[in-house]
Amino acid sequence: MLGGDRFYVGRDTRISGPLLQAALSAGLAAEGAGVADVGVLPTPGVAWLAVADDCPAAVISASHNPFPDNGIKFFAAGGRKLSDELEARLEAELDRLLHGADPGPTGEGVGRVGPYDGRHRYADALVATLPAGALSGLSVVVDCANGAASEVGPDVLRRLGASVEVIGDRPDGVNINAGCGSTHPGDLQRQVVARGADCGLAFDGDADRVLAVDHRGDLVDGDQLIAVCAVDRHDRGALTDDTVVITVMANLGFRQAMADHGIRLVETDVGDRYVLEALEKGGWVLGGEQSGHIIFRDLATTGDGLLTGLQVLDVVARRGGTLAELAGVMTRRPQVLSNVRVARRGPLAAHDEVQAAVREVETTLAGQGRVLIRPSGTEPVVRVMVEAPSREQAQAAADALSGVIERALGTA
Repeated sequence: MLGGDRFYVGRDTRISGPLLQAALSAGLAAEGAGVADVGVLPTPGVAWLAVADDCPAAVISASHNPFPDNGIKFFAAGGRKLSDELEARLEAELDRLLHGADPGPTGEGVGRVGPYDGRHRYADALVATLPAGALSGLSVVVDCANGAASEVGPDVLRRLGASVEVIGDRPDGVNINAGCGSTHPGDLQRQVVARGADCGLAFDGDADRVLAVDHRGDLVDGDQLIAVCAVDRHDRGALTDDTVVITVMANLGFRQAMADHGIRLVETDVGDRYVLEALEKGGWVLGGEQSGHIIFRDLATTGDGLLTGLQVLDVVARRGGTLAELAGVMTRRPQVLSNVRVARRGPLAAHDEVQAAVREVETTLAGQGRVLIRPSGTEPVVRVMVEAPSREQAQAAADALSGVIERALGTA
């Protein structure tokens, strides 16, 4: 279904990664496919190999989730994530196979599984996106989340001339994302200030997203990183149609800043796959999410935390200012995000009390803020986002909505 007779298979640093990778590789080989085991490699690195060699790939990873979670990310030949339609076909085929149909090849028909060192190819490709020594003079603290970027991330930054200090680079199978990385940037914020660094980068476990920290220790989120790169590309004439693709989660302050610079926004549902689909449909080059999952379509087919970090640092180096000054291109509107753990998952539109509560909050905000409620795609959680003129108002509204959701869906 994914085409080709060879797969790249990689993983992050979770303790369950090797056993699940072995199981997946065995299943692929049992169907006749050859498997190139690339070991620990960032998700976008595996996707890059799928692009470079035009073959499908898979990554054993649960991204930013805690270590007991794990899963499989698939890429079709050419490095694209699977469409909803193809995912549904795969699920149907899996059900068919589980009921005993099609035993698969035997004897010489089975595939081979062997190691493959793709890390250096991926690193070389990242380095080639910038001129030699482009980051010379910058001091950077990098938090690798004890994950897949622990080796390749610092290596790439140093090869481009940055002075690099590293934290979160001692994976032991259970400490991935544990109090570190983009989901817990507090230590990085302290370390940047303590070491007098120009800035910091925080990756998640599989390095497909990144957040930054400025020299003052302030967090620079995905909206701000997109804004920095969008304005820079706009000024250089490198932003196709002066258009950026965002999701519904993008901060109101980001929207206002882009309007001030004459940059048009195209909005999608939450998910980097939908951002990429819009980018490809429109022929645009930049889009992403507040979480730090950012796509440079002229350089990659998926969100890449390392690539994003390089692009942002390149802007800092070329413009000669600080990341804090560049990120000041937008002023974040107070935004509160709450995760409501629920007992039952289901469409929120079916719950009149939830919809009534949303309308009440929107009436109170009177066009000076936004409300967004959506169920998580991976957890029994409903995510609540409220933007308002003040943080106190946003927090009060988010708390009220969370209570209504708990009453409607039950608490886990």
